[in-house]
Amino acid sequence: MRVIMRRLREIMGEQGDGQSRLDKIVRHVAGVMVAEVCSIYLKRRDGSLELFATEGLNAAAVHTTRLKRGEGLVGRCAELAVPVNEPDAQSHPAFSYRPETGEDIYHSLLAVPILRSGQMLGVLVVQNHAFKEYSDDDVETLQATAMVVAEHLVSGAVANAEADVEISRSMVAVIQGDVLSEGIALGHVVLHEPR
Repeated sequence: MRVIMRRLREIMGEQGDGQSRLDKIVRHVAGVMVAEVCSIYLKRRDGSLELFATEGLNAAAVHTTRLKRGEGLVGRCAELAVPVNEPDAQSHPAFSYRPETGEDIYHSLLAVPILRSGQMLGVLVVQNHAFKEYSDDDVETLQATAMVVAEHLVSGAVANAEADVEISRSMVAVIQGDVLSEGIALGHVVLHEPR
């Protein structure tokens, strides 16, 4: 896990746009996890999931492939907000085949939700030719990577995601004011945009 986190830290610190970082992340995760495929699906406002980045699937499917709310194993992962670990994904009744992706040759699938503060942002997926059940370490590694991706998305770094992907930027902020009287105060703070 240390190797993947070190490289993720480097990727996040490199120059470039948000899409190029997502592309580097999927390439890196595929390499470290010895997976033929790594993909990131992001949730749109209508609840659908759009393929935003991939290593191993057909690159032409990026930004064109969409899954309806709850569709397929990836949609199930998003709907339930839990990992999906299937050694033979294609034989699972919930599997949704998308010919434009070229995923028909991959059998095993591990999908983890990309969550931030309980909000579903998308799904991070790895796939392999071989029939295999991914280990608990694999699940944890992918979940940690999903956490980094979530922070990247919430930062607003992915330009195409900002307009349509459902992302909340509500954060706690500390506001310093002028002291008129010593003590503790409770109240509501309103920030007005300067004119």
